[in-house]
Amino acid sequence: MRSIMQHKDGRCYLCELLNQDCSQKYVEEHHIFGGANRKISERYGLKVQLCIWHHREGDDAVHNNAEMMDILHKAGQKAFEANYPNEDFRAIFGKNYL
Repeated sequence: MRSIMQHKDGRCYLCELLNQDCSQKYVEEHHIFGGANRKISERYGLKVQLCIWHHREGDDAVHNNAEMMDILHKAGQKAFEANYPNEDFRAIFGKNYL
C-alpha cells in the first residue's frame, strides 16, 4: 500500500518536518512501526521516505536515535487515527505513542 503520510516524491519526511528542507534527494522507504509490526505498517500505509542521514547513517537517523523514532511513532499514530477513525490503534499496534 502507498503511504498515508507522504507522497513518494524524493523528499525526506524528517528534513521537511524538522528543517523545512523540501529539496529532493536520495531517499529510502521506512516503515514507521517495524519488527513484528512491519507488515501492519505496510497494510495501513504507515511509511515515509527518509534521506540516508535520517534513516540509518546519521546521529539523527531513526535507527540510531530513539527521539527521532518517537517523532515518527507519534506522527504515525496521528495519521492512522485520522485515516482509520473506526479502528483501535492500541489494539492493532499494542501501544499508545501519544
